[in-house]
Amino acid sequence: MRTTTEGHIIQLDGVRFIAVGLVLVDHLFVAINNIPYGALGVTIFFVLSGFLISRILLKSKEKTAGTPGGFKKYLRKFLIRRTIRIFPVYYLIIALLFAFNVPPVREKLPWLALYGTNIYMALHKSWLGSVDHLWSLAVEEQVYLFFPFLIFFIPKNRLIPVLGVMGIFGFAFRLFYYLSIPDFTPAHWIVTYVSTPACFDSFALGGLMAWLQLYKNETFVKLFNKSWPVLVALIAWILVQYWAKSLDKTYNIAFVVFDRTLSSIFGFFLIGRSVIGFRGWMAAFLENPVSIYLGKISYGLYLYHNFVYNHFHSGPMHPTVRLFRKIYQYIPELKGSVAFEALVVALLTILVASVSWHFFEKPINALKDKYAY
Repeated sequence: MRTTTEGHIIQLDGVRFIAVGLVLVDHLFVAINNIPYGALGVTIFFVLSGFLISRILLKSKEKTAGTPGGFKKYLRKFLIRRTIRIFPVYYLIIALLFAFNVPPVREKLPWLALYGTNIYMALHKSWLGSVDHLWSLAVEEQVYLFFPFLIFFIPKNRLIPVLGVMGIFGFAFRLFYYLSIPDFTPAHWIVTYVSTPACFDSFALGGLMAWLQLYKNETFVKLFNKSWPVLVALIAWILVQYWAKSLDKTYNIAFVVFDRTLSSIFGFFLIGRSVIGFRGWMAAFLENPVSIYLGKISYGLYLYHNFVYNHFHSGPMHPTVRLFRKIYQYIPELKGSVAFEALVVALLTILVASVSWHFFEKPINALKDKYAY
């Protein structure tokens, strides 16, 4: 396992880059792509969050459990560190969108401010325009509300059965909802996609990985010491995509129910192998300075990309759309090139996320050092 002096697992930054890259590819090529790369990327993030948060909480519990005010210290550090990392840039974006009156921010401000966008979407079976992608952040925050309690109060030897039930519940939630509606539509799919219970299998697998690494490290090493399970899991995910495309209905049982589970399993083996450390060309990719940097700013890349440009919601007066019009005035041959537009939007997104990281996120993030675990 390759780590920095602070204990940061180096290859996981490369995994973050893969996850956010899948989301960007999905959204940038939405006009011609029908493979759910974005959903795969988000699911990898969920598994990674489950792993890292469980690992942090289990280690913190070992230090604080049984000490005076132990739970209070444990919970306080976790909440403060999560707040410092996640809230500032999120609320900065909401404030800017509110100030520039970007729809539907003013109308849906309470849902956005309280990390309830996924609840709104599930209740109304509809999307939220340019802030659609914030649903996944809402899911993570809602998981953070109960995960610290689950980790602290459940004995470590009973945690695996609980995580198992949690994972089965996530799969069963999607399956039951799908089977209970004879005429399953895209609106119904939103419920099975953005609801927090529908994502439980991803977080449960992440929690299982953390438990194995801390308490059954020999098993952890045996499970993730080879790269072939990652390939097998990827092939299984690809087969599910073929299965989904072979069925008459677009929103079928393969896509609605099984896709997230297979995505989670792929994320499980990809992340576990990265913790041990890939070798060869994969190590070169994950540890490449570009991959590491883009992984570090992946939160900003994810947050900003839909505002830099959105295929469905960026109107004619949007700055990026106006930039494209200006370019096409001078180089009309580029007009209609999806690849060119994707490249420009990707570079603009990296620029915006980099400015945010260096001048806003990173300075604030340094405050976490005062609340080390």
